[in-house]
This record gives sequence, structure tokens and C-alpha cells, in this order.
Amino acid sequence: MADEELEGIRRQRMAELQSKHGESGGDPQAQQEAKQRETDMRNTILAQVLDQSARARLSNLALVKPEKAKAVENYLIQMARFGQLGGKISETGLIEILEKVSQQTEKKTTVKFNRRRVMDSDEEDDD
Repeated sequence: MADEELEGIRRQRMAELQSKHGESGGDPQAQQEAKQRETDMRNTILAQVLDQSARARLSNLALVKPEKAKAVENYLIQMARFGQLGGKISETGLIEILEKVSQQTEKKTTVKFNRRRVMDSDEEDDD
């Protein structure tokens, strides 16, 4: 990805953010258009960063786990903005990124058993 493209995207994003904060109480159509521009920009960045198979895998993930797909998209866009990506990411590269994200957001589940004692105090009252 060329530096000029990234700089253009940054400028466009800054202009959108400034206009969004300036028009926070604007009409719904303007907000919808801003949201559409933002999704278009995200899609163009992801199209530049991911190859076709990785893009397909990410879209499949978005159908099943939208919050995880959004986190991965944000991670990829951030890496692209800071120039940390060397080229297009293949499907195997995306799988590695998905594994990293899932390890970071993995929830540990614990099961605790509360067993009743044999000589419970309720049994003593029966006498």
C-alpha cells in the first residue's frame, strides 16, 4: 500500500470525524451518509490489506461472531494506518491473527461443586 493512499485515507477520516462531531445533532440522513462513508472506507482499507481468501474468511466470521470480526477488522486497520503490514495478508496470516485475538479475549470458565456433607445439621433435628 502506498504512503500517499494511507495519507489520503487519514485525511478523509479526520474530515469525517470533525464533521461528525460538529453535526452531532444533525438530521438522520446526514448521519446515515457518514456511517455509509465510514463502512466504505473500512471496506477499501480491508480490500487493500487482505487477499481474497482472507477477506472471505473474515466475512464468514462476521456472520457467526460479529464482535470478534469487528475487533479483527479494527486491528488490521490500525496496523495498516501505522504501516506495520508488509503486504497483503493471506488466509494463514489471518488465521494467526484470529488466534491471537481469541487468546486475548478468551474467557476462563470454572466450575465449582458444592457438595452436601454426609452428616448435615438438618439430619440431626429428626431425632
